[in-house]
Order: sequence, then structure tokens, then C-alpha cells
Amino acid sequence: MGLLRSAFSLSLIAALAAILFPSATHIVKVGGPFFFTPNPTVLAEGHGPIYIDDTIHCEDVHHYLPANLLFAACEDSKTTRFDWFPPLGHLTPRPEARGSIHVVDPKTMKSSRLEFENFEGPFVTHGIDVIEDPEQADAVYIFAVNHLPNPDYWLEGAEDTPKARSQVELFHHVLESKTVQHVRSIRHPLIKTPNDVYADSPNSIYITNDHFYRDGPMRLLEDLWSSAKWTTVIHVQITDLRAKDSAGLDASVAHSGLWNNNGLGHGRTDDEIVISSAVGGELYVSERHVNNTISIKSIIPFDTVADNPSFYADPYRTEADDASGYVVAGITQALYLAKTAKDPDGINPSQVWYARPTANGWEKKLLFEDDGSRIRSASAAVLVPIEPEKGQKKAWLFVTGFLSEKMIAVKVDL
Repeated sequence: MGLLRSAFSLSLIAALAAILFPSATHIVKVGGPFFFTPNPTVLAEGHGPIYIDDTIHCEDVHHYLPANLLFAACEDSKTTRFDWFPPLGHLTPRPEARGSIHVVDPKTMKSSRLEFENFEGPFVTHGIDVIEDPEQADAVYIFAVNHLPNPDYWLEGAEDTPKARSQVELFHHVLESKTVQHVRSIRHPLIKTPNDVYADSPNSIYITNDHFYRDGPMRLLEDLWSSAKWTTVIHVQITDLRAKDSAGLDASVAHSGLWNNNGLGHGRTDDEIVISSAVGGELYVSERHVNNTISIKSIIPFDTVADNPSFYADPYRTEADDASGYVVAGITQALYLAKTAKDPDGINPSQVWYARPTANGWEKKLLFEDDGSRIRSASAAVLVPIEPEKGQKKAWLFVTGFLSEKMIAVKVDL
């Protein structure tokens, strides 16, 4: 009840702030509880939802277009995330936590779990990226965040050290095979609170740190204070794919000064990178430069948390009708997350938005909304095209969440 009272108090404070300070209205809408009532999307017959088995707590999902396959890193247990998941401040270690990488076929709506090669130990999953192996067309590299407990804290008792020692794992997978081979781990002092990964080559990646503080009251302040623009995007140049941990790496700050930067996504061109501010409810359409820095070109605001973004390239586009755009999912009652995040039976409503550029800015459309009964805590979504029906462009929308028990697919109009 204490957390519930806290959520209500925060809602009341946010509402008063919106009255006294109009610029706070957007933050109030993103927070949600005081004003927002979920309005679940009514689906026509044959439009789903289709539930994808064996996709537990898959925080991120990517559509690898060349093979028309979806890739996700999942937790594989309904309980471990509620004890150990540093991004939510859950810091009771579960040494047995071992997620896996899954491939979902959008034609069969089935998930296949890949067997690890050369990889042992905990695998606590979060953001991922998937890119083609430039030397092997039928293979991909998969980058995946792994939130490991820090042995310097838990084994050595060094109280002044962080409880988590998160890193990024690099895997290699030959398409249609049943295995995924671990290539190396990527660990660096600049990688502190990694959330998502963007890869522009097997040797060059960007990583978001979603908080400056790992736990405690200052971390809570980061979530509530819009001026806490302390998060960073880190660029890592991998000089040796076969080295271990922190060897064979060069890292630098590619961008700083954003509030709770979170998900990363590919865009319309090779140099476009999309960054989300989760609690800020914004997407930053940005550009990568040759010196590995990032500059923001435009901002797309949403009235909900903005988590992992994806880009949909319309294969049926014409000069007069191009449905290409960004897809972003997020929870809608963010202030209740403090109460529900440790509850295996909790409910987290969500929305999935779709934004495409127009001559006058950005046209935004609500693709899907749920009260948490069909999908919990939506954090990522991708569109898979369907041949137009009577001139209407359609796609299967796949939605997953950091606390969802199953990924779902629903048919949507574009």
C-alpha cells in the first residue's frame, strides 16, 4: 500500500505541477495514472492477438529483413526478473538466471530457441541488435546487453562498488541453424547502465546508458526530474573480435545531455540513428558522424513512455503513398511501475505508436493499445508487411515487453 500511496502522491504532485507550470503537461501525460484510462484496441476477427509461445520477458525484438525473421533475447523464466534486473532497480542476484536468444518466424508465428556454443554463466537480457555478417551472407552478428552481478561487490564485499557489472555480448549465428556462437564479451568503464545497442558494423556499436545513478534516491530523482539530463550514448570500436572482456576496445562518449535515453533504432539511411527518451516520451531522430559522434535532427514527442524504436520500410511504397515510419512502444501508466515492477501478477498497460514524416512535421497514429491483459509492459514492436488488401496497406504488428509472458502479433492498418 505504501507504494500505491506513493504513486498516487506522485500523480497528484505531477497534476499540480502541470497546472502551475504548463511545460510540465507533457510529463504528466507520460506519467499517466492521474488522467489516463486504458482503452484496449478492439480487434477484428482474424486480426489476433496471436500469442507466441516461449517468449518470456523479451524486452527487445528486431526484424531482420533479409531473412524475414524476428530476433529477441528472452529471460526464459517468469520469476528471475522480479529479483534481479538492474534496469528496474531489482538487485537481489539470481545466479541461475540464464536467458536465451530466440528466432520467431512471422509466417508460422513460432519461436525457436537457439542453443549456445562457447557461452556459460548468467545471461540477463535487455536490448539487442542484429546485423548481417559482411563476410557471410547467410549469417548474422547479434549484440545483446547482459546484466551480470558484480563479483567485486557480491563476493569480495566491497561496499563502494556497483552491484551490477553489465556488459554486451557478441554472438554469431548462421541462419536456419539451431545454434548461436559466443564471439566475445564487451566490457568498458564507460558502459555503466547499458540499455540498448545499435550496430553499424561488427566492429562498431553504440550503447545507451539509461541512468547515471545505478540505485538509491538519486536514481529515483533521475526518473522524476526532467532536467536530470545525465545519460550518455557510448560508441565502442572493437579492434579485436577475438579478445576478451575489456581488451581490444576503444570507447568514447558519442552524445550526452539527454533525459533517460533508452532505446536505439536504425533509421531511413545508414547514418540515421533513432534514440528514445523513455520517461521523456520522445524520439530523437539523429545522425551519426564520421568521428562517431551523434547530432539530433528532429524530435517526435509521444504522450507515453517511449521505449525501443524500430523503423518500418514500406515495400509497397509509391511516390504518392509511402507508409514507411517509426514504431515505438511504451507503458502508459509509468508512475504505477514502482508498484507493479516486483509483482509477477501485476498489470502494465501499453500503447504502440507509428510516426511518419509529412511536409508539416510528423504524423502520429496509435496502432495498438492494451490494458495489460493481452500484453504486459510493451517495450518493443516491429511491423512485418502484408500484401495490401483492396488498396489498404496492412502489417502484422509484433509486440513484446520487459515483463510480458508472451510476445503477441496483431494485424493493423497502416
